[in-house]
Amino acid sequence: MEESKKKEEPEFAEEILQLIRSNMSPKLLAEQLSDYHANDLANVLPVLSPKERSAIYRILNTDDLAEVMEYADEDADRYLDEMDPRKAAEVLSHMETDTAVDILKSTQSPKKQAWVELMDPEARNTLNSLAAYNEDLIASRMTTNFVTLQSTMTIQEAMRSLIDQAAVHDNISVIYVLDDQGIYYGAVDLKELIIARRDTKLEDVITTNYPYVYADEKIDDCLEKLKDYSEESIPVLSDTNRILGVITAQDVTEVVDDEMGEDYAKLGGLSAEEDLKEPVKQSVRKRLPWLILLLFLGMGVSSVVGAFEAVVAQLTVLMSFQSMILDMAGNVGTQSLAVTIRVLMDEKLTVKEKLHLIGKEMTVGGANGLLLAVMAFVVIGVYCMAFKHIAVMQAFAISGCIGVSLILAMVISSFVGTAVPMFFKKIGVDPAAASGPLITTITDMVGVVSYYGLAWIVLIGILHM
Repeated sequence: MEESKKKEEPEFAEEILQLIRSNMSPKLLAEQLSDYHANDLANVLPVLSPKERSAIYRILNTDDLAEVMEYADEDADRYLDEMDPRKAAEVLSHMETDTAVDILKSTQSPKKQAWVELMDPEARNTLNSLAAYNEDLIASRMTTNFVTLQSTMTIQEAMRSLIDQAAVHDNISVIYVLDDQGIYYGAVDLKELIIARRDTKLEDVITTNYPYVYADEKIDDCLEKLKDYSEESIPVLSDTNRILGVITAQDVTEVVDDEMGEDYAKLGGLSAEEDLKEPVKQSVRKRLPWLILLLFLGMGVSSVVGAFEAVVAQLTVLMSFQSMILDMAGNVGTQSLAVTIRVLMDEKLTVKEKLHLIGKEMTVGGANGLLLAVMAFVVIGVYCMAFKHIAVMQAFAISGCIGVSLILAMVISSFVGTAVPMFFKKIGVDPAAASGPLITTITDMVGVVSYYGLAWIVLIGILHM
């Protein structure tokens, strides 16, 4: 299946290129291009010369061109910049409102103000109202492309109203119903509306328990609800329970993708997600804050190691296994972090469930640590005898100390990897900010203290090695 897709894409691109570069009349070319998906046309735009793109801007009607721009991603503002400002304003007016807002927020084009001023007043007011919402609120992702009906209508009246509104709003798979005061009442599936009898009251086919979200809810807080219901679209309500817009399935996919990208970036110690086209200066600015923090935390780890200089001087062989202890502690902490962040997406977790998660992660870490400790005890003991020429009792005393340190470090690291993101969540900080590098640095300190501390107490203090 994948191979067939890969074969089809270049063929479509080549076909579109041949059509555009032919001497076909504008009307016929527009008809031919209408047979292709807007995404296919958007994929071809980067290959075209500015002159060829200019021809496309003139040939396609505004609705089709707006749809192509919606699939152009981060290049959309560059293409709009190539158009006549009045044409660009028309295209923005016909785009999905949330996409148009994203373009206007991210563009650096000097024509941005002209585009906004040249838009029709209704579209401009809509975009301004959406742009007023912070990017972390769900309302910033909604679109105003939806259809509403009155709960007092008959099916025949509802169908007539639907047909009238569909000329402007094409998102009609789910239709929203308002009461006589304009308050959100419920929703009707298009299929239910079509198969209902003409004289039936609309109220008889309304789903009154249809899911909804409020405009001022944070994306993180309502993401699970959006995913759980898996509806074509979900209404976004004002504080007075009036519909402001809807979140479509495509919007949900983009939100999830953005959130995953953001969390992935934070797990890697970045302040924000990066892409291939991003300037070096911007990438440096995203990475530097965490690196500065980790630098000072690393100094703390180094100072702790320095406190055990006497132990290292007396038993230099311990240095050979330091990296193993630290690596295992860091790996276990990062694993617990990943599990915890995923679980914390469920806002309904009780204190008991959180304590259970901490206990489970520590148990898993301890069990894995015990198995690895047994292996380390045997392998390192034999290694110390064979290659370091250490006496049997001393060799296995060292390997035993390493094994116990491994268990301690892995249990404590599991606790740190679970408790730290929970603490961040509690104080209102994104738990993904408890990134992999941060957890690794903390667990390094845990590993150093448990390893050298145990060696100091047991090997030097008790066994006098």
